[in-house]
Formats: sequence, structure tokens, C-alpha cells
Amino acid sequence: MKIKVCGLKDPGNIKAIAVLQPDYMGFISYGLSPRFIGNLSVEVLDDLPGSIQKTGVFVNDSLDNISLLIKEYGFDAVQLHGFENPQFCEALKKRVTVLKAFGIDEDFDFEQLKAYVGYVDYFLFDTKTPKHGGSGKTFNWQILDKYTLDVPFVLSGGLSPDNIEQVITIKHPQFYGVDLNSKFETSPGIKDIEKLSKAFELLRQSATNEI
Repeated sequence: MKIKVCGLKDPGNIKAIAVLQPDYMGFISYGLSPRFIGNLSVEVLDDLPGSIQKTGVFVNDSLDNISLLIKEYGFDAVQLHGFENPQFCEALKKRVTVLKAFGIDEDFDFEQLKAYVGYVDYFLFDTKTPKHGGSGKTFNWQILDKYTLDVPFVLSGGLSPDNIEQVITIKHPQFYGVDLNSKFETSPGIKDIEKLSKAFELLRQSATNEI
């Protein structure tokens, strides 16, 4: 079970989370988000351990700007939360790991994802909202049973200390990891280290027990 902590913007908080050794850390490059990294110093990301995949999160941004920020911040992966098509994803996949996010609700048609097979590394399933994620709301995880493609997925949307034990009961063969964000915060972009530590321990203990 891979663990991604997303929506980070404070240097001290970023450093504290890095000690927990998440597999991915997400940095939102979308100006309308309260977790927008703004002018976060490049040095903050440079100091992160090489084992952590630095992930830039984008919403309907241009290839040129994404490429510029990949180079500037040394992103290892990008997470695309807008209406990016398969060809857009393919252009980035040649350089970095690509996670393509989709908002899920009861009417979501998983058939549309077939067009992205081969052009992304992972899907990220978030709760469908008008704001491209960060809502703190969950969707009905039973819907995941309808997903039958071979592309692994990351589960996002309202994961919290209150439901993390339910998360580890999901046995879908393509369940790759979790995305922890707003429900582990003291304020937008500032994570609660104690809550994250407990979640990490539970998730990693569960993964160990399955081996």
C-alpha cells in the first residue's frame, strides 16, 4: 500500500512529514486551491529524500507550464485533475510518472478510462465535486467493484482517521495506494503530524500482515 500525502505548502510541515517517509508528497500548482504552493522555495523540495516521489498537482494547465515546473521543482510525478486527454498525458509520461484523477459518483462510467490505458501510470479516484478535489468528502467505495482495467489506482477523497480502518479492508486487485489530504489537517495545507503518524502505522501494519 503506497501512501501519498497531498496539499503541502509549509516548509516546516513538509520537513516533518518527510520524516514519516511517505511514498509520494503532493504539491498543488493550482492557484484557486487553498493549498496552492505559491512561491514555495525550490530548496525545500531539493532537501527531500530521494525515496519520496515529489508530485506536482495540476488542473487544466498548459504543457509548457507543467514542463517548466517539473524542471524547476524536480517533480518525479504529476497528478492531473482537469480535463486532460490521453495525448496530453502521454506527452508527460515520457518524462515523469503520470497519475490521472477522475471525480467519482454513482453515475461514473469506468468505460471512459479505456482511452487512457497505456498513456498513464495510475488513476486517482477522487470524490466528484466542482472544485477538482480537496472536498474532504468520500464516495461510495463499492463503486470500485465496477473498475476492471489493469491500471492501478490511488484512492482519494475524504480519507480520514475515522475511516482509514475501512480503507484497509478494500481488496480490489488494482488498489495501489491512498491519498491523504484535508482530513489530516489543522488548516489548509498544514498537516497534523500525529494523525498522519497513526494512519501510516495502521496502513503499513496492514500491508505487512498481507505479505
